[in-house]
Amino acid sequence: MASLSNLPPSNFPVTTAVSVLRPARNLPAAVIHCWKPLTTCNFYSNPPKTLFSTSHVRKATAVASTIEIAPLDAVISYSLPLKKVLIPIGLGTEEMEAVIMVSVLRQAGADVVLASVEPDLEVKLSGGIVIVADISISECSDQIFDLVALPGGMPGSVRLRDCKTLEAITKKQAEEKRLYGAICAAPAVTLLPWGLLKRKKTTCHPAFFDKLPSFRAIKTNLQVSEELTTSRGPGTCFQFSVSLVKQLLGESASMEMGKFLLMDTADEISRKEEFNEVEWAVDHTPRVLIPVANGSEDIEVVTVVDILRRAKLDVTIASVEKKLSSVGSHGIKILADKLLKNAAESIFDLIILPGGISGVERLQKSRILKKLLKEQVSSGRKYGAICSSLSILQKQGLLQNKKATAHPSVVSTLDSNTSVTSQVVVDGRLITCQGLSSAPEFALTIIAKFFGHGRAKSVATGLVYEYRAS
Repeated sequence: MASLSNLPPSNFPVTTAVSVLRPARNLPAAVIHCWKPLTTCNFYSNPPKTLFSTSHVRKATAVASTIEIAPLDAVISYSLPLKKVLIPIGLGTEEMEAVIMVSVLRQAGADVVLASVEPDLEVKLSGGIVIVADISISECSDQIFDLVALPGGMPGSVRLRDCKTLEAITKKQAEEKRLYGAICAAPAVTLLPWGLLKRKKTTCHPAFFDKLPSFRAIKTNLQVSEELTTSRGPGTCFQFSVSLVKQLLGESASMEMGKFLLMDTADEISRKEEFNEVEWAVDHTPRVLIPVANGSEDIEVVTVVDILRRAKLDVTIASVEKKLSSVGSHGIKILADKLLKNAAESIFDLIILPGGISGVERLQKSRILKKLLKEQVSSGRKYGAICSSLSILQKQGLLQNKKATAHPSVVSTLDSNTSVTSQVVVDGRLITCQGLSSAPEFALTIIAKFFGHGRAKSVATGLVYEYRAS
């Protein structure tokens, strides 16, 4: 029997193998949660070209196929099947909430189904990002889920409310005392009309709070009431998602997610620091370019785009792949606005590089992006990096005499004169970020640099995020 320590350092390859092997093979959840990765494992030092490529599936399946599956009675004694989660989306769903939930729960080891309540799998969300769902909601009606979690957004919450299939699934979920949850507008706009808030303490986005039954409405970022969990908005979605992990998979899993998201150190370091302050304001709508690739970190891309567009910045998502679609680090397919080669014909006030190990490697190989970054810096325009993408700037020599921050795994490779431990660091025209849970702070800092703290605070209020000017 292969040792659990021989598995690659991510749940995603194993989860992929599970989906490939099911139903011919029953892979215990203990395989997902109990292994300890070896430093000699080379799955991510030599990653496949895409997360859903033939090589990825073949490698993940090869790993799983070496694991000897114990007899069913033995498996039952120490493990459970993969927890199954339904996250529905519709036209106008809040993208941060949907993507954070999917990414966090998948990273935790859950089998997450992203289902469209629309006629098509391609769904345009509230901030204009187009996401491709895994399946149609009609294919979920005869399935049993351990958790049904509804993102908010308008008119997304109305679209979910009007879906009879989703209503039947969620009502059955509540009747059978299985977990269900909703965030932002969804508790008031979707669950309330379905009659699923009865005798439940509930919270929701402040804009919809007065719609809740007053004697059971709670003004808190997170409210757990038996099987129902509710939360207030995009700015509370990390907390909401980790709470769902805890209820679904246990305390240990939720603590691991806090570490993965860099939430465990958030209160121990400063939110942001600035060096060599310069003026960022421009006499036009700021234009921002965010290049993406297969393997780019879903949370960082969507969070930054969502928040910047709320402040009315002109944001372009550009794919370095040969087509507009790219598959993020946690299996979420996003449709870019343009191909990078076409976007490169324009001038941008700011270029932001997202993280994600595989995505960073693919961005690094783009000659077009290398040229764009070189021209951006030489022309005195702004540029930034999140999480592991700082390595791209480092390799191109664009961090000389600069202060910066990054994911802890990358910070260790930086010169001691460069490294700063804050969540967000601004040095002149360069802005960097640790990543994941600090992505909202990163985006709000950009808004403040272009428009001032007033605009940033206004956007943060809509997110239900505590903004600090310093």
